[in-house]
Amino acid sequence: MSEKIWIVLQQRDGKINKMSWEAIRAGQALAAAVGGTAEAVLLGSGVQEAANELAQVSLNAVHVADDENLADYTPGRFVKTLEAAIGTAQPAFVLFPHTYQTVDYLPRLAQSLDAALVPEAVSFEVADGSVVWQRPILGGKMFATVRAKGSGPVLVSLQSGAYAADEVEAGTAAIESLSLDFAAMAPDREILGVEEAAGGEVDLSQAKVIVAVGRGIGDSDKMPTMQALADALGAELGASRPVIDSDWLPRNRQIGSSGQTVTPKLYIAAGISGAIQHLVGMKGSQVIVAINKDAGAPIFNVADYGIVGDLHEVVPALTAAIKEATTG
Repeated sequence: MSEKIWIVLQQRDGKINKMSWEAIRAGQALAAAVGGTAEAVLLGSGVQEAANELAQVSLNAVHVADDENLADYTPGRFVKTLEAAIGTAQPAFVLFPHTYQTVDYLPRLAQSLDAALVPEAVSFEVADGSVVWQRPILGGKMFATVRAKGSGPVLVSLQSGAYAADEVEAGTAAIESLSLDFAAMAPDREILGVEEAAGGEVDLSQAKVIVAVGRGIGDSDKMPTMQALADALGAELGASRPVIDSDWLPRNRQIGSSGQTVTPKLYIAAGISGAIQHLVGMKGSQVIVAINKDAGAPIFNVADYGIVGDLHEVVPALTAAIKEATTG
């Protein structure tokens, strides 16, 4: 069962995003499982530096479409470029990070290729000679196990945090240019400008440490205590939906199925019970610490460390201990 696996990456201003590195790790794992080869695909303009970075990764090749017509993302040109490239190379699987951008164009690409599409996969296994994928359904309350039908390529987007970016295997890869008539590919949209949706606020998906607060903290007057812990750790402050709905923090700080998906190295959940809608957004964190007075709270089922107690006593003590440890 030797297969070619392509990993289509997402970059901005020549910088490859974290979820693309996660997709590379998934591609390496899939290639090893099926006895195939993993190859990256990079689209954009002026992306040679990013291509050179990818050349230091254990990949069979790095296919680069570097053209001024791809400087700005438009679904028309991305779909046409990938449709032509995939049609020629015929990879068995094409992996993508599950981002707002890929959600925009991936269904259209699947339709144009007459390909199977598995969105937001979290894992795979090889069973009976074929690859079986797991993906969340019903807002993350359940997981579906799916096997793609048909003989064409299988397009798969990977949920943030499903694979660890820091586990990407180093190596060497040859850089190869994708020679296509990009100018002839209609963009089908005019880009008027790009604005940060969060209005300059931090992107929680890139945070290395997060202190997340839930309704269990009591009221908005307790937020300074939580902010003090975040400051001591150099962390960002996040929240479950009830906190956001109560206007204790802005909407761009929400974590969960209707907010951001985060994968920090350290995630401290204070006063969060652990509803499935919240767990979907943070369960990929490397280390999870839960603080809750209810020993039966579901958050403890995913926590690496659990502290059962009154967070109004635990958090100030924890903050003081961190400050003492960091200041000597």
